[in-house]
Amino acid sequence: MQDFSQARNQVLQQIQHACDLAHRTDVAKLLAVSKTHDADTVRAMYDVGQRSFGENYLQEACHKIDELKDLEIQWHFIGHVQRNKTKLIAAHFSWVHGVDRLIIAQRLSEQRGHELPPLNICIQVNIDAQDSKDGCAPEDVIAMVEKIQQLPHIQLRGLMVIPAPNHTQAFFDAQALFKKVALAYPTLQSWDTLSMGMSGDLLPAIQAGSTLVRIGTALFGARDYSQDR
Repeated sequence: MQDFSQARNQVLQQIQHACDLAHRTDVAKLLAVSKTHDADTVRAMYDVGQRSFGENYLQEACHKIDELKDLEIQWHFIGHVQRNKTKLIAAHFSWVHGVDRLIIAQRLSEQRGHELPPLNICIQVNIDAQDSKDGCAPEDVIAMVEKIQQLPHIQLRGLMVIPAPNHTQAFFDAQALFKKVALAYPTLQSWDTLSMGMSGDLLPAIQAGSTLVRIGTALFGARDYSQDR
């Protein structure tokens, strides 16, 4: 059986080391990406101290969320958000990292239950113009922020990027864009999250200012994609 405590501690040490190398006084947060891993595995990781988990297969995630509703988990939806999925996402998650169109933010706002706290949103940006990646263009971010911040039941938190492999400069471009928004909207106090970096590029992401890293393989091991989701 995998030692989740050891795996998590090793990742936390890597995060701390990266922050130290970058002379940062803050420490990037750890989001455990639990997609394709079952509820028992999530519970085991929760038992060793992890509280934030990321999913991007919606039906699978909803089953896990219902099964683990006795736990105080902060659930993040990190996949591309399609229009026909906004209702379930708005009802089940605390965070959404894949908003790249205004219509998606509007639907999430409309469908967020009034009894729930505001839904935390990160705008997904195609920071290095990859044909295979979702995300809005960097030059469209300011206009999106202007409109999304006015929506009820939404709390705009920051940006999410997935650069091409080994494209370290893209992390610094994302940081510059993040700061540009902060300067343009100094009253947007919730603007505090730069979601970037995964198991293979944690170090350069943190050196470029990531405040939240999305880690799956280094925590849980290889994923099983054998079943359709």
